Amino acid sequence: MSGLPDIQIGPFKRAQGSIVLPGSKSISNRALLLAALSTGTTTLRNLLDADDTQVMRNALRQLGLSVTDQANHVCVVEGCGGQFPVRQADLFMGNAGTAIRPLTAALAMQGGNYRLSGVARMHERPIRDLVDGLRQVGAKIDYELQEGYPPIQISAADIHIKDVVKVRGDVSSQFLTALLMALPLVAQDPVRIEVVGELISRPYIDITLKLMARFGVNVACPDAQSFVIPAKTSNAVYGSPGQLSVEGDASSASYFLALGAIGGGPVRVLGVGNDSIQGDVAFADALALMGANISAGEDWIEVTGVKNANGKLNGITIDCTEIPDAAMTLAVAALFAEGPTRLNNIASWRVKETDRIAAMAKELRKVGAIVEEGVDYIVVNAPASSSHWQSPSEGIDTYDDHRMAMCFSLAAFGPGALKINDPNCVAKTFPTYFAEFAKVVN
Repeated sequence: MSGLPDIQIGPFKRAQGSIVLPGSKSISNRALLLAALSTGTTTLRNLLDADDTQVMRNALRQLGLSVTDQANHVCVVEGCGGQFPVRQADLFMGNAGTAIRPLTAALAMQGGNYRLSGVARMHERPIRDLVDGLRQVGAKIDYELQEGYPPIQISAADIHIKDVVKVRGDVSSQFLTALLMALPLVAQDPVRIEVVGELISRPYIDITLKLMARFGVNVACPDAQSFVIPAKTSNAVYGSPGQLSVEGDASSASYFLALGAIGGGPVRVLGVGNDSIQGDVAFADALALMGANISAGEDWIEVTGVKNANGKLNGITIDCTEIPDAAMTLAVAALFAEGPTRLNNIASWRVKETDRIAAMAKELRKVGAIVEEGVDYIVVNAPASSSHWQSPSEGIDTYDDHRMAMCFSLAAFGPGALKINDPNCVAKTFPTYFAEFAKVVN
């Protein structure tokens, strides 16, 4: 999404203040769909108001549901008891993976005819593993253009679950999330889902399971690769909890926590903390490994500079399987570290809003970093000295990827000003990011 002109920021020396985080995208879109599928009325508080959640809300409205936005990030959803009123629709899903994947699975259970499409990049993001899983239970789903990718056409079909449902877990955890949320709608008997291969981003599955439990469906986990969905006890599977408050977005917190380390702090984020159900709060642990001073409470985290006498972070090697989104922030924080920073197990970056490994490597090199990239890793060495830093006249490209724009705002703490191209791509998850950023830097 574009609209705002390119912006020039920095150079900055200090970061200090506090930020109230927008609602978590991952929780918001899961909660919207679960509220829609449940019986009763659900009031969602602190719901993220951004492109990705608007995509989900608009799709639910097209499907015949009452989804009412109120003041102060409150949204009221009238549930449909598991059966969408509209049985034929053409839904535009933008580039929202957290919307198209779970909604595809839920629609496949409806016995209707639906088409789902998105922006050009969405048509390059894989959905085959989810479709394969749904076809195992009788769903009829066809690819419109390229095999394995949207747009897709869902046709009415009889769903019968006879055997264990298997799904790959090494491309995106959203495929498993989608099956977990949808299969309870048709589970006449207990349903076992088995993950084939490695399950990446397990903390996102934990978010799914905890939210499903809030809506009355408790999934058993007999081992790390298996999930057992209980049999239906009534036609309406999910029941509304009445109200649900959405945590602040832990991925968005990572930029401000990094600012607290790079810019001296203290910088405090409000809305996530020790009680968070989001895996990306572990970013604070990674930042601590780099030498940052971290403190936290139930719903806040604060960073005050670094422990090292030279005021710099130190490079680390870290497995990023469980923090794939927040790990991007580590790559840019590495510009302010002594020694190399190696981020391992980030293959999922390549199938996100852009190929994030390639994009990150290219843009880091623009500012003077020495970068090595592989299929599933990246190694970042900071510019050797201030004279090696560069302020590229062509600016930092953001690839219509919100996280590229937000991550590279940190590079404005280098010795020169920095131009960010197409900053409005942050509207996907954090429309006010640069305004909030400006409040804590100088």
